[in-house]
Amino acid sequence: MGINLLKRIGLSIFVLFGLSILIFFISRVVPGDPARLALGPRAPEWAVENLRQEMHLDKPLYVQYALWLNGFVHGDLGKSLVTRRPVTTDIKEFLPATLEIVILSAIVLLVGGVFLGIISAKFTNTWLDGLIRIISYLGIVSPAFVWAIIFVLIFGYALPIFPTMERLSPGVTAPPTVTGMYTVDSLLAGDMSTFVDAFKHLVLPAIALAMGGMAQAARITRSSMLDNMGKDYIAAEKAYGIPEGLVFVKYLLKPSLIPTVSVASLDIAALFGNAFLVELIFNYPGFSRYGITAMLNKDLNAIAGVIMILGIIFVTINIIIDFIVAYLDPRIGLAGR
Repeated sequence: MGINLLKRIGLSIFVLFGLSILIFFISRVVPGDPARLALGPRAPEWAVENLRQEMHLDKPLYVQYALWLNGFVHGDLGKSLVTRRPVTTDIKEFLPATLEIVILSAIVLLVGGVFLGIISAKFTNTWLDGLIRIISYLGIVSPAFVWAIIFVLIFGYALPIFPTMERLSPGVTAPPTVTGMYTVDSLLAGDMSTFVDAFKHLVLPAIALAMGGMAQAARITRSSMLDNMGKDYIAAEKAYGIPEGLVFVKYLLKPSLIPTVSVASLDIAALFGNAFLVELIFNYPGFSRYGITAMLNKDLNAIAGVIMILGIIFVTINIIIDFIVAYLDPRIGLAGR
């Protein structure tokens, strides 16, 4: 297990190195002068030239990449042209906000998707199965931003039980920063009223973001369980007199979750990239919104920093999911097979 983990980490570093080359050169060959965009069309040429030199844009691309990579290895991602702050400072501020949404969204996606899939498979070809299938189709075909707009209209006007803007309500003071996640920090500070307020601000963005993945997980779980129900080993377990509940959980549900977990892992990793429209609609100051703002303004250091952080998150989640899948089905060997 340890050797396999080291192999996966080594491969992940290789992938991240390739990603850094790709995103660095793509961001720099896109038309547009970042220094001119940052200073505006009326800035004097000498000021623009000074900023180009400060950003090393006057040097060859391979030299720029070497300088950037050296800074990245030492935790220095450069300065953002939009916020005028170090990119690492921006990431420390915005990433925890998006992490809160994605963690809650992942829980909703997995728990909701598996639960709906089990109910749909257990009551297959009934009205309940049909209702869940319709909900699943709606979830799959509707992008997250559509659900976000619907939630804003419903809970912002007709049913105002959940807030639809920002991370905290007006008048609520942010807790002392420990992790940057308001829910966690308020719990650490023992401030339950702030925790409840921060959590209520997460509910709608998280559900909107999870709808597509949850619907897909429900469909995959249902299909996998129905397929395994007809297998000979299930009939054999029942013939041996093994309790129905044990057969269901251990011999039917557990192997049926393998495709669900595999696909859901990709969905969860993609939530970070898909969250930008949801964050824009809920005016939520998160990492994804910061990333899209950087791309629109050709903020080179911020773009590279955001993409690398997303890459690290993506490979980390995939390593974790590989081990979960190996636990669910020991036949899927990870040790050098």
